[in-house]
Order: sequence, then C-alpha cells, then structure tokens
Amino acid sequence: MPFDRVFLDELAARNDIVDIVSQYVQLKKSGANYFGLCPFHNEKTASFSVAPDKQIFHCFGCGAGGSVITFVMKAEGLEFPDAVRFLAGKAGMEVPTQGEADRQAARRRDRLYALCKDAARFFYDTLWQPENRAVQQYFFNRGLHRRTMNRFGLGYAPDNFSALLDAMKAKGYTREEMLDAGLLSKSEKGRVYDRFRGRVMFPIIDVRGNVIAFGGRVMDDSKPKYLNSPETPIFHKSRNLFALNLAKTTRNGYFILAEGYMDVIALHQAGFDSAVASLGTSLTEDQARMMARHTSEIVISYDADGAGQAAAQRAIDILGRCDLQVKVLKIPGAKDPDEFLREKGPDAFRALIERSENHNAYRLEQIASKYDLEDDEARVLFLKDAARMLAGIDSGVEREVYAGKAARMAGVTPEAMLVEVKRELGIRLKKRKTAERREIRSPVGMAQPKDRSLTYPDIKSAKAEEGVLRLIFSDQKLVAGLKKDLPAAWFSAPVLRKIYERALELDAEGHMVDVVAFEGYLEPGEMSHLTRVLNEGVPAAEQQKALLEYINTIRLQRVKDGTTAEQGEDPLLTFGRMKKQNAGGQTI
Repeated sequence: MPFDRVFLDELAARNDIVDIVSQYVQLKKSGANYFGLCPFHNEKTASFSVAPDKQIFHCFGCGAGGSVITFVMKAEGLEFPDAVRFLAGKAGMEVPTQGEADRQAARRRDRLYALCKDAARFFYDTLWQPENRAVQQYFFNRGLHRRTMNRFGLGYAPDNFSALLDAMKAKGYTREEMLDAGLLSKSEKGRVYDRFRGRVMFPIIDVRGNVIAFGGRVMDDSKPKYLNSPETPIFHKSRNLFALNLAKTTRNGYFILAEGYMDVIALHQAGFDSAVASLGTSLTEDQARMMARHTSEIVISYDADGAGQAAAQRAIDILGRCDLQVKVLKIPGAKDPDEFLREKGPDAFRALIERSENHNAYRLEQIASKYDLEDDEARVLFLKDAARMLAGIDSGVEREVYAGKAARMAGVTPEAMLVEVKRELGIRLKKRKTAERREIRSPVGMAQPKDRSLTYPDIKSAKAEEGVLRLIFSDQKLVAGLKKDLPAAWFSAPVLRKIYERALELDAEGHMVDVVAFEGYLEPGEMSHLTRVLNEGVPAAEQQKALLEYINTIRLQRVKDGTTAEQGEDPLLTFGRMKKQNAGGQTI
C-alpha cells in the first residue's frame, strides 16, 4: 500500500465515517446503521447505508461502497493519495512519506496546481498592462467592475504563440508540464505553442480554491467563441462547476444555473452569489449531485434561444433525478441573464426569480409550443404528449394539478385529461412489472456481482466463499488456521480470491483485516463488491453453513478430479472442526 498501515488506521479513527458522510448526505438512523439518499446515483428511496461498527458505506442501488477514504474519493473526485491528504487535513494529521512512485505522482499534481496558479497570475498581470487598455475596456463595456474582475481573477492571453510558454519556462516549468496542464497545444509536426491566444481569460477554480483550468473568449465574432482547457490530471469537466467555490457559501436558498462564464460573473456582481455554470458541456449527473450537496432548489437561467431551451429540458431531467426542486426562469426581451441585468437591473431579475415557473409548467408550455392548439388533430397529439410527461410525475396531487393545466390549455375537461394520464400510467406500470418479473426469473443473474467484470464462474461455490470472507472479517483468529488449511487457489471467484490473499498477507504482517486495509489495493469495483459481501449480515450459524457448503463443493470437485479423501484427510475438514470449536462446539 502507498501509505503506512498504522497511519491509515489512525486516519480512519480520526475521521468517523458517519461524521464525514453526514457532510454530504442527510442520514437517518435505522437499527444499527444509518440510511440516506445515495450521492452517487439518482434515487428517491434511500438505499445508501453507513455501518458505523464496520466503518463502511454501501449503496444497495448502484453498488458503490468502501471505507471513508473511498467515499471521499467519489464525493470529491479525488485519487486515493489526494483523498488521504484531504482527510489528513481535516484531522490535522501530517501525511507520512510514501513510496517513490506515489511521491512522484503527488509532486506532479502539485506542480500542475502551481503552474495553473502562475498562469492565472500571468494572464491577470497581462490584462492590466497599459498596452491592453482595449481589453480592459471590453470588460468595462460588459458592465463589470474592477472589484468583480479581481474576485474572479479575470485576465488576458496575449495574441502571441509563445508568450505564456516563455513566461512559464522562466519560472522553471517544463514544456511537458505545460502540455499536461492543457496550456500548450502541439502541431502535427511536433511544434508546441500557447493554446490560448488573443482571448480574455476565465480561471476555473475547484471547491478547494485551486486553479485547475481556463476558459478563453474571443472579443469579436471569430470562431470558436469559447475555448476551454482539455481534460487533465487535475481537471475533469464533468466533475466541476464554474464559480462553485464562491456559490457554496451563499445564504440564498437556491442555486442559479446559467450557461456561460459572463452570465455567472454578472449575476454575482448583481448580488446573486449562488450562480454557477457547467464548463463547456451539457450538465452532467456528477455536477447535479455536486449542487445537491449545497442546496435543494435550482433555478435554471439558460439562454432564451432554441439551444438554451433544449439544454434546459435536459437539465430538468438530470436535476430531478437528484431530487432537486427545479424552476425555470423566462427572460423576456433579452437573450441571456447578462444582457437582462445590464438593461433592467438586479431588482427586475429578482422579480423574474420570484415568478419563475415550476419545471412541470415549463415543460407543458414547451410541449404546447410544438402544436397549433386551434387544430383538433394537433390538440389530440398535444394531449397524448402531455400525458406521457405527466405520467412521469411521482406525486399524485402534483400530477392532477398539472393535468388540469394541460386540459385548460387544450380546451378539454380535466376528467378527459386524467383518463389519458391514467392510460399512460398503466403502460408504465406494465413495463415495470415486466422488468421485475424478468429479474425474478433470473436468480443466477441477481446473484452475480453488480460489476459485470467480476463475474462468478460458479455461483454456489462463490456464495460459500463469500461466507468464508465474512467469517474472516468478523473473527480474525480464524485466519491462522486458514493459512495452511484453505489455499487461495481453491477460491473459484477471482475477486474473492484476491480479497482472501490480501487477508492472509495482512495477518502475516500482524495487521487487522478490515476494510481500510484494502484501500489502494482493490479496484473501485472490487472495493464496492467487498462492502456488499460484508453487508449481507448473515447470522453466524448461516455463515458456518455456507462454509460447510463450500467445503462440500471443494471435496466434490476433488473427487471429480480423481483426488479422493483416502489420500489423506481433506484439510478443509480440519478447518471445519476448528470453526465448530470456535463457535462453542455447536453442531450445524
């Protein structure tokens, strides 16, 4: 493992998993465990479990699981070493020296963070040079104040192929580092040059305050209008939001989701400090879940053009799956929030927010805009389209309210509309039951790991192997007997064999066999599977029964292979007797 085991034990002890998870998920205690809505996939029924006694989490919906370190890795989008440093910082612990490979990886990330910070300073300093007054005036003409520009660290990339390259080389950074950070591009002939040239610059800052990437905008109508940093070791577009580092401290009860950098900056300057934007891509589920950690309500304020409205429709679905309340802002007489604020002012925009529509009303109006409701055939098509949308509303009361609105829009009775909605609900219910029956008829598929790369070749044997692992984690004294009596090669499932082999290594090193000891050793899917196995909660007697089933499976296989018990007592039987003694001599 890249970190000393004693250090990781202390780290886990100082970062109780319930305390850490509670900063991201609203948990409720039920029995010995805590439950809440999973932050890693969209659900309306809590299937996310935290077990304080085992210090693990597991989602029975998406299968995610692990220790507090895994949780931070997924919640913050961090690699294992960075998640360890994150938790160490919370606990006030000093991170010990790692292996050379890990030290190099950490140094590389630190260098990229430092490089992006120095690049942001270069762009900022360049903006305020006397010869760039025209660029300064561009921002002033957009209505921005100097204080706002400073707060967002706005800058300018000179129209030169090597200005940034030369400046960063002078600070000791290499071309390879600048390529890794997405600050340089490379031609087909291998020539490197500044990626951003002749553009006003918007630094992208993560929630921890690190500059991780940039967006650059032209000041005329040339294309592309915006140019963004590519994916890098420290920047992932789908897991970051522009200005979230500022919006997370808002006292507003909602976030405003805008499309562009300038919209967000203008909103913040006008006092709407909860505005954020995705980064040159459509909204992703990761970004929606990031917002859900800080607010329960989103006001979508996209551009008024067709592309903006289509993006709003997609965002509504994604945000709704994260159980966020969604409203949609209509911006009359302006193409975007930036233009509206400059022309009408903050008070008028605040009034728009107060009058913003529930997303269901917005979607009904968007559906209606596709039809001529004066035409009878078009009205029928509208009602069928609206019924499909309304059938997707979970709340019966809400569904009936908007069914009445759709009926008024089409000039039919509410009863007629509800009949059509009921028909659509029946279709949905039938599809759901068909899917459930298909699952019930496939018990073998249900017994397989959620991660299909971890397929069990022999279900019966693997389920017994799971029982063996549960015994090890509940009673480490058994490991000593297992070392000689149960060879790892006898495990049929590769993932379970890997876990077992690690358990034997830990015992040989004098370490406890617990989930933290597998961090950095198992792949994410394997770690999730381990927590699923440990969360089975099989009673002790049933665990012993599973063990004996496993012994029988192995013995039968040995007989099948021509190896009989007459050649010597099966070592698994020795282990079986030892287990019975540990259990107080009870016979199963």
